Amino acid sequence: MPSTTVYNQAGEVVEQLELSERVFGVTPNIAVLHQVVTAQLVNRRQGNASTKTRAEVSGGNKKPYRQKGTGHARQGSTRSPQFRHGGIAHGPRPHAYHHDVPKKMRRLAIRSVLSDKVASESLIVLNELLLETPRTKDMLTILDKLPATNGKKVLMMLPQRDENVVLSARNIATAKVQHVSSINVVELLKHDYVVMPVQTVRWIELVFGEGLSAEEASRQIAEGTPAAETAAESSSEE
Repeated sequence: MPSTTVYNQAGEVVEQLELSERVFGVTPNIAVLHQVVTAQLVNRRQGNASTKTRAEVSGGNKKPYRQKGTGHARQGSTRSPQFRHGGIAHGPRPHAYHHDVPKKMRRLAIRSVLSDKVASESLIVLNELLLETPRTKDMLTILDKLPATNGKKVLMMLPQRDENVVLSARNIATAKVQHVSSINVVELLKHDYVVMPVQTVRWIELVFGEGLSAEEASRQIAEGTPAAETAAESSSEE
């Protein structure tokens, strides 16, 4: 069973945390990862690039010069693509860019990335991530005390939105804060390290390991139900 070290905000080791084998101990599926990343990047495209054809540009109703005797090629309109201010031939037109990926594949991709982060020791777990007031200097102090995050891109995932943490990290170019329900493969791969409190780890195990909905997992985390108990209950029901 995979495990990781839990730190406090001072960078001190607090305990060893056992992680779910279903979520943090799988063999990364590179093919699924590639397909999910491609779909996610494609779906970000707006698809609103557009050009006008010769039928849409203004002007050009009159024949520019007579058919014969000028020495030039015959032309019927100055709005043809070869003329300046003419229409565009085979230009982009608005259309939807969408690539749908099954839910099971998306979840397998996230489990693959998380497992790779654990294997490469790029997952840093804190017992809690709290700030009394929003202050960038305090956030920089926390990040500097964590192992191997200095100068690297860090993604902090919170179990619930904390304005003090969000505002404290807003002006740090190498840090990003997001809610755990917004977890996605591209953001996990873009950042060198992922920092998350223990509650976030348990939320991920409930959703991606036990198959609970995001709302149900958040409710259990709020009530303090350990993920291990939920796993035992689900196995007993089977």
